[in-house]
Amino acid sequence: MGLSLVQSRALRGLDAAKVTVEVHLANGLPSFTLVGLADVEVKEARERVRCAIQNAGLTFPHNQRITVNLAPADLPKDSGRLDLPIALGILAASGQIDGSQFAQYEFAGELSLTGALHPVRGALAMALALHTGKVATRLVLPPGNAEEAALVPGSEVYRARHLLDVVRQFVPAGAALDALAANDIAPADDGWVRVVPDVLNARTVSGPDMADVKGQAGAKRAMEIAAAGGHSVLLVGPPGSGKSMLAQRFAGLLPAMSCDEALQSAAIGSLSGRFAMANWGVRPTCSPHHSASAVALVGGGSPPRPGEISLAHNGVLFLDEMPEFPRAALEALREPLETGCITISRAAQRAEFPARFQLIGAMNPCPCGYLGSSAHSCRCTPDQIHRYQAKLSGPLMDRIDLHVEVPNLAHADLLNATAGESTQSIRTRCDAARARAIERQGSSNMALQGQAIDQHILLEPDALKFLNVAASRLGWSARGTHRALKVARTIADLAGAQYTQVAHLAEAMQYRRNPGTL
Repeated sequence: MGLSLVQSRALRGLDAAKVTVEVHLANGLPSFTLVGLADVEVKEARERVRCAIQNAGLTFPHNQRITVNLAPADLPKDSGRLDLPIALGILAASGQIDGSQFAQYEFAGELSLTGALHPVRGALAMALALHTGKVATRLVLPPGNAEEAALVPGSEVYRARHLLDVVRQFVPAGAALDALAANDIAPADDGWVRVVPDVLNARTVSGPDMADVKGQAGAKRAMEIAAAGGHSVLLVGPPGSGKSMLAQRFAGLLPAMSCDEALQSAAIGSLSGRFAMANWGVRPTCSPHHSASAVALVGGGSPPRPGEISLAHNGVLFLDEMPEFPRAALEALREPLETGCITISRAAQRAEFPARFQLIGAMNPCPCGYLGSSAHSCRCTPDQIHRYQAKLSGPLMDRIDLHVEVPNLAHADLLNATAGESTQSIRTRCDAARARAIERQGSSNMALQGQAIDQHILLEPDALKFLNVAASRLGWSARGTHRALKVARTIADLAGAQYTQVAHLAEAMQYRRNPGTL
């Protein structure tokens, strides 16, 4: 009879809860039982583990009763991340390796039938959980996962390519070593390596340049304000006016990511299996198709997975042809636009994901797209135009700070126009404005809430009188008024002004429309 304990992690949203894999071997009718609220993928580990142990030249205890318990029993477990801990537990319980050292390690990895280790989702989330909980332990992960986890400061991560690479670290003197030699299995040179990250600082990757956008000075100014203050933008204009070009170049205007921001974004990407080392420190830009459902945007499933708004955390969410999105999907954006997070509740479990993104929406002014165009005549009836524009509800429009018209350029102006201002030049001004805001209040202007708005907006008396009259005549809501104030404060920061003046407020007013209009 033998008992072994191996530590691992299971994903619960962005958290990685601790899981103890308990393996018990006893005499009796041969069987392999796995308990502890395991998903189908985890239950299939029985066959993967059996074949991996045999094909690695080790002994699988066929003539014994094997019981594997995944504790805690009420925590759902999914994917093949527990393959490696289960295999090590069986080998330790059968006396082939020394399980007394397992307390210093945590393991995760999917096993192939040959014993090779394959990457799993959420490796970075596991390392972050150890870092946040100040747990001093060593992580053993497959190739690809180990490099991700090593990005967390202070982590001790080892990469293993094969089950035998792990086994060799825990073999007792004697029989196990002889068994490996008898099967003529030679260790790989880099089979067991401690991973030291070579990238710890966020970096800027060259992308499309704002200089490619000719003309559209007003729209570029709005994008500069949005980047400096963290505001959301709605671009309205006919087809081909440059809305998508502006949105695709917006991420280049944002400041470099801090290490904490880069870790958060990378952890969400790792959780969904979309993280790549080449994207470390690069602000994400997510552009879902307009056929995306509400679940695709906010996340969901069982277990809950992050959606596009969480994958765009600390980056940009670009919704092209915004009125074509399902109404439920657009209305689901209300809460995260305000709070910066999304909570997904299901009958079995609840998960919370960060979702502090900058929304860039683009739409045509009417179904045919040519309302107000000088080059084409609009064929839409007033009723069609109203129904089309009403697809964006008042509460959603109220949460979008900047409403910007992007008109068509005349062909002569387009062909003869010189290159515009570069992304680097605009980003320099945006960085300076953000630095002023952070020095003053510790956050971007968009993040101001409650009493912080009154404390840090610093309105001049004339500007306050102007705002009272304008908000009353235009019928702004309290939310709309506060958002206009934040935009005005950003404009003041771009101008290097200590106080928010009438001119700053007047410019901010141009970017807000009357309720019910575009």
